[in-house]
Amino acid sequence: MGDYLICPTVWLASGMQEIHADQETIGRISAAGQLMWCSASIDILFLLDGSYSIGRGSFERSKHFAGKLCDALDIHPGRVRVGMVQFSSAPHLEFSLDSYLTKQEVKERIKRTVFRGGSTETGRALKYILRKGFPGGRNLTVPKILIIISDGKSQGSTSMPAMQVKERGTTVFAVGIKFPRWEELHALASEPTEQHVLFAGDASDAANGLYSALSGSVCSAPIPGCKVESFPCERRTLEAEKEQAGSYVCWKGSKQQNVVHASLCPFYRLKRVSVKHPSRCFRTVCTDPCDSEPCQNGGTCVPEGLDKYHCLCPVGYGRGIHCAPKLSLECGVDLLFLMDSSAGVTLEGFLRYKAFLKRFLQAVMGRDLPANVGVAQYDTNVRIPIAVGQHKDVFSLMKSIDALNFSGGGTLTGRALRYVAQHGFRSSPVFADVLDDLPRVVVLLTDSKSQDPVAEAAKYARDRDLLLIGVGSSFVRAELAEVTGNPKQTIVYSDPQDLFNRIPELQRRICSVNNPEGCQVQSLDLVFAVDASAGVGLANFLQLRDFVRSNSWHFTINRDVTQIALVAYGSRAHTVFALDTHVNNSALLQLRDNGVMVFVVVTGDAERDTLLRVAGSPSYLVRISSYEDLRHYQGLITERICESENWWRNASSSLLLQLIHLVSHSE
Repeated sequence: MGDYLICPTVWLASGMQEIHADQETIGRISAAGQLMWCSASIDILFLLDGSYSIGRGSFERSKHFAGKLCDALDIHPGRVRVGMVQFSSAPHLEFSLDSYLTKQEVKERIKRTVFRGGSTETGRALKYILRKGFPGGRNLTVPKILIIISDGKSQGSTSMPAMQVKERGTTVFAVGIKFPRWEELHALASEPTEQHVLFAGDASDAANGLYSALSGSVCSAPIPGCKVESFPCERRTLEAEKEQAGSYVCWKGSKQQNVVHASLCPFYRLKRVSVKHPSRCFRTVCTDPCDSEPCQNGGTCVPEGLDKYHCLCPVGYGRGIHCAPKLSLECGVDLLFLMDSSAGVTLEGFLRYKAFLKRFLQAVMGRDLPANVGVAQYDTNVRIPIAVGQHKDVFSLMKSIDALNFSGGGTLTGRALRYVAQHGFRSSPVFADVLDDLPRVVVLLTDSKSQDPVAEAAKYARDRDLLLIGVGSSFVRAELAEVTGNPKQTIVYSDPQDLFNRIPELQRRICSVNNPEGCQVQSLDLVFAVDASAGVGLANFLQLRDFVRSNSWHFTINRDVTQIALVAYGSRAHTVFALDTHVNNSALLQLRDNGVMVFVVVTGDAERDTLLRVAGSPSYLVRISSYEDLRHYQGLITERICESENWWRNASSSLLLQLIHLVSHSE
């Protein structure tokens, strides 16, 4: 006997096809579907595959496609007529073209069609059409459209009957369903096949493709604002092929009687592969309101029907419908961004801060710059590539920010703070004897802990009237609070996206320098009376000075709103400055440059009756147990002043006095 191998048999599976298009095209196809309307004298016959290879699920999808197409047809006895034949082992007339004469009736009848099952005898169904024609149809002057919905797996030959149907003047569309055999569907369809072969898996797309092929011929021309376009599309087939997975011991026969030999036989497994077939599709696409790109500043346009839309706007935008900036930096400040460019923040973090800075400026400043803006970078060294006030428009500032490069190196935040306090701001003359002295704000952007101390450097900067704001992740929360000296001036984000959500908060923090969170009363004259006796000591004096300084920022100092005076007393009282001496906050806080020791206060025990006579009410008597606790009473004192606003407004005197008396028992 001859040699033979005992091996398993493996059959290849068929492929499936999809049509892939970009999202913009899909949106336009969907918009066109709302306008499609074919009103002409046409006879349309659906030929539905109801075989077992299709199955009930795909048969229902075929019915869905047929109903979807009916939405675009003007079904009427004198215009479009529709009939249906289901085929499997044999063709079966479901309803003739003259059975149902309204769209609703036809769609309801399609829904009631029952899956029959059987073999796929497509050729036999075509011969039925050749013999019977279009049951219930009209004469030969009325165009005939045959729509075959099948997987293309016919049991017999279809080429000859298909050719004969087309030779009789019938336009044939071949619509694939489930896992189509595309070669057979192309043979069934009319020319050009790109316009007559469709995929029913996406009913809206297939209906659009069929309408596109008919428009301009049997149907009316495309609706206004829409046109038939040819665009590249991708037909993907998921196929299965066999590959050798290994070998196993098998027995090989021999010419010798009753003798077999052991051998190794290969075995195979199926591997699914995706095969892409570039093609061209023809679809009717309509313009939509997003074509004009109405959303500004990176907003995403979302169409709502054919003539309406809305914009999805990034944080900081959304005023109106076009993503115009909804924030604004309505305060005049000298603003310096101090960006960490060290190795600790990494290149990714540095680029994130650049993007954040650009988004912030776009969101709050529009085209013109209401503030003088600059940018400093630091690592081991500090540099100011964009000086404060160097640019007068956002566009040129953006170009300079784009040019900033990551440097790496150590994270010396303390050194950077001291440097910008000394060199970050320059006063420029407005008139010969007047300086443009705006409030100065430094925004620190860091995500890396400093390698040098920051407390003394930050205090050095704050002593020079710089408002410090810290922006960073929760990893550096404590250090940011140490830099700013106030938790309210620290902005902590949880993840990279959350950083951009903090833009409105940063805008508020920057403008708090001109619009403090305290009350804004009318005609308020505020006098600080502080104990300047020798028992205070230098360390306590520094805390008192910071406390009074911080309180003064909570009021708008000018002749029309708030005037502040300072009286220091020890063995005798001394007016350091009168109510009309200073016309703004910055001028008030620069007395120390002239060597005058201001805001000197001593705290401790004192006689209650004496204090009540001074305060006038227990509500305005505040006891401070220690100098360290002063910072905790700032909000309380401001609140008490604000509570007195109604009293000030009703007072008969035009000059109103609020005395904050911080006293102690001198040792």
